[in-house]
Amino acid sequence: APPKVQSALLEAMEERQVTSGNQTRPLSDIFMVMATQNPIEQEGTYPLPEAQMDRFLIKITIGYPDQKTELKILKLVHQEELKETTTIKVEETVKLIHTVREAVHQIHTAPEIEQYIVDLVMQTRQPKADSDLSKWLKIGASPRATIALHKAARALAVIEGKTFVSPDEVRKVAPWVLGHRIHLSYEAFAEQITPTVVVNEIIKQTLIP
Repeated sequence: APPKVQSALLEAMEERQVTSGNQTRPLSDIFMVMATQNPIEQEGTYPLPEAQMDRFLIKITIGYPDQKTELKILKLVHQEELKETTTIKVEETVKLIHTVREAVHQIHTAPEIEQYIVDLVMQTRQPKADSDLSKWLKIGASPRATIALHKAARALAVIEGKTFVSPDEVRKVAPWVLGHRIHLSYEAFAEQITPTVVVNEIIKQTLIP
């Protein structure tokens, strides 16, 4: 979208409200933004500004599905076509979202894990001078990345049925949370180094306190 629309979307993502003229309307407390980015045919599109990219919790790269998954997709779409009416129980869904969200808020994170999260983000800004990271990284992740990494790790722990966050959850979500928040150098692009490679190297070099 053009810059004016991007500005409006920034307000929605950060302030959870939309403004038109002198009227401001609050958004639902379960409002969220999901976006897709096609790697080809980019004509007519605008690159997302850094401030907006930073507001997306995670970015996941999805390739083509395998045969079994493709078959499941085919069957799922066909089943949906056969249904005459689709009943969506909105109230039950909203209640479930609030319940799971509260579980994420309450899950325990040890001080050592919190320090580990901070250390991972700091590595994107201040990599060791004698490591490949120092030549690959141009700009590190913002403080919002630290908050996002903490949230995503807690959410994954809940999904996996745990009552606490372990280093495994942090390491699993780190490429999704940090990958779109770091900027690589021209040298990294020349060597065909991807953000995922950089984040995985950061994980290797960062010890748990």
